[in-house]
This record gives sequence, C-alpha cells and structure tokens, in this order.
Amino acid sequence: MPEQRVPIARLNLRAAMLVALAIFAQESVWAFYDAQVPASIAQYTTSAALIGLLMGVDNVVGIFVQPMLGHLSDRTRSRFGRRIPYLAIGAPIAAILFALIPHTTSFGGLIACIFLFALTANGYKAITESLTPDFQPPSKRSTANAIAKIASSATIIVSALISLLIVDHNLQLAFAIPAVMLLLAALVVTFTIHEERAPGYLAAAAESAAKTEPAWTLKRIFRELLSDSDRSRLFLLVAVFFVAGTWAAMRAQLTPYAMEVLDLSRGQAGALTLPAGIAFIVAALPVAALSNRFGRRRMTRVGLAVFIAGCFVALAIPTVTMTIAGVVIAAMGFSTFAINAVVIMWNLAPSPSVVGIYTGLYAVSYAIGSSLGPAMIGVFVDFTDWRFMFLAAAILAAVGLVCFSAVRTESTVPTHGDDTVARPSSESPTEGSMTL
Repeated sequence: MPEQRVPIARLNLRAAMLVALAIFAQESVWAFYDAQVPASIAQYTTSAALIGLLMGVDNVVGIFVQPMLGHLSDRTRSRFGRRIPYLAIGAPIAAILFALIPHTTSFGGLIACIFLFALTANGYKAITESLTPDFQPPSKRSTANAIAKIASSATIIVSALISLLIVDHNLQLAFAIPAVMLLLAALVVTFTIHEERAPGYLAAAAESAAKTEPAWTLKRIFRELLSDSDRSRLFLLVAVFFVAGTWAAMRAQLTPYAMEVLDLSRGQAGALTLPAGIAFIVAALPVAALSNRFGRRRMTRVGLAVFIAGCFVALAIPTVTMTIAGVVIAAMGFSTFAINAVVIMWNLAPSPSVVGIYTGLYAVSYAIGSSLGPAMIGVFVDFTDWRFMFLAAAILAAVGLVCFSAVRTESTVPTHGDDTVARPSSESPTEGSMTL
C-alpha cells in the first residue's frame, strides 16, 4: 500500500505578524502606563506601598473582566470572527481614556481615569492573545508567541524613548503618542486579519454544530480543571502569579527606584527599560527555537534561574550601569517564561472551544500577581529601603521557580522537544496537523 503522508504543521506567518501588531496595539499603552503612571500617582502620595497598590488596579479589574469576556468570545459567532469585534470596540475607547490621564487635575480624577481605562483595555487584552492558538497549530505556538512578544517588547523600547525625549518637555503629548499608536494598529488588524477563516474558529464552530458532547459551560470548564489528576495547569497558574508579580513590580517600581537610589530625573528613570526591551527582542526567537528543541518546561526553568541572577546583579552594585545590566539579564530570563507559559496553557486546553477562557484564566493569575506583586515589594521597601527592591524581586521569582518546577506536562499533543510524556488528548485531532 502507498505510504500515507501526514500533513506538516506550519507556522502561519501572516497571521502571526498581524496578531503581533494587535499585541503591539494593546501593549503600546501598557508599557508607557507602567513607566509613567507611578510618577503621576507619586504627585499625590509618598508611600511606595500605596503606589504599588494603585498600580495594581488594572490587574484587579482584569481578574473579573478577562475570563468573563474570554468565555464570551469563545461563544461568539460573527462574520468577523469571535475575537476581533471586541478589539474593534475596545481599542478606540481605551485610547481616549489613556490620553486623558495627564489632563486630570485631582487625585480622584486620576484614579477614576485609571480605573475606566483599565476596565476597557482589559476587556480585549486576553481576547487578543487568544488569536495565536486560533491560527497556529500547537507545535508552532511558541514561535508565533515569540513574534508577539517581540512586538510587545518593541513597545517597551518606544515607551522608553518617549520617556527620554518627550516626558520632561510635554507630558500630555507623551501620553497621546501611545494612544494614537494603539488606535491605528487596532484598525489595521481589525480589517486585515480575517479571523473567520482561522482553524481554531472553524474547529470551535464545527464542534458547536455537531453537538456530540455537552457544551463547555463555565461549570464544566472549572470542574474539568479542578478534577484533573494531573495538576500541571494549577501549578502553572500559581507560578504565573509569582513570576508575573515579580516582573510587574520591577517595571512599576523601577522609575521611582531609579529616582531615589540612582538620583535620575523622571524621564531618565523611565528610559532604563530601553536596553531590557532590546534584550527581550534579541532573545525571543532563539528562546522559542530552543524551547521547541529541548522542551518548554526545561527552558523556562533555566530562564527563571537567569531572571533571579539578574536581580542579584542589580542588587549587588546600585549604579546606573549595573542596574541596566541586571534588568537586561532579568529580561532575557523572563522572556522564556513570557513565551512559553501561556503556550503550555493553550496546549493543555481540552478543546479549541475553550482557548479563550483558558487564556482568561492565565490572564487572571497574571493579573492577580501583577496586582499584588508591586504592593508586596512596595511593603518590603517601606520596611527596609529602596536599595533592597531587587532583593524582594529575587525572592518572589524564586518562589515562582519552585512552583513552576511542579508542572509535569507541557502539551496534550506530543511534539518534538517535549521533555515529558503527554497526557491523553481530547483536543481536535486535526488542529495539531493543520497545514496553513
């Protein structure tokens, strides 16, 4: 009999680039938000803990909004797809609210603007990230996500340049630039990505039409997650909490740290993330390739160890040069987690019909960690000194590494390079072999 040819999974590069642009659209404002909003809050308070707590408001909002809208997008069917309608509506509103932040003249007005922006921007944040597993087969998701993370890191570079060149001269203009970038990129993606043709969307629609098994209600989704004998997804969510909390704290508190310890101006301090953003971009694709070769879990464990080492480099010698070096090392280590953790979560999803809410669950853990991480490190700083901020970051990251080490599997579908035996898959058998 003639040999049967098995389709080779291929990266949909066009979709990956457009999703990266969508990620750029949302992260263009978040990067600048993390760099400059703490300084705006500091005009009304001197407490590092309060600054950290208020910087977590957007993440608290995300805890409730992201899984709810992720589940809603899973069930949405339209001629534009199931994710894009939310991006098309949410991005323009978020851009307007973000541009209004520097125009507030009171503490209450600032908090109100921050809250409304967080509510809107979080509404489509996880939904946008869900486009990657919708378009890409499991074995190519790390590469596609690396491209998305490169776009995300590019916004950090843009944020640093805006901080360095514009903030000290015109704060209102500095906030307006990322808002315009968000709006333009979202418009391009909305009208060019053609989500209704995505394999994930077609598979979910076919599953819904077939009605061969019960619908994926929230009750069923959580029951399946909690009753699973393999606890990898739960340990992964806990690890996300600690690692995301550490990274969020370093980003949110780096500007006041540099102003207090390194005696830099607000604009100079906000630009410290520029080398780290470049380092993340340089590391992203090699990390994805190595992860495919040696396994996502193994590479992520190594990366978290590098992340911790970077924190100690910055702690050891508190100068501008060594702080930049430490943050660069930490960023390169964090890139392995940022690229692989959500991919592992996608690949452990039991059906293409629940990818959106699985992204939302990941986002919830990320949001809770990002919400509490800056406050926890802020409390540590209040009881010690700004000099020891990186020590607190190293401790939180170490806890995250311990939790991630308990993740036993990384995919329901065996792929080359996985360092584990995969669990039996209930995922659509065609998704992993789709030729795009």
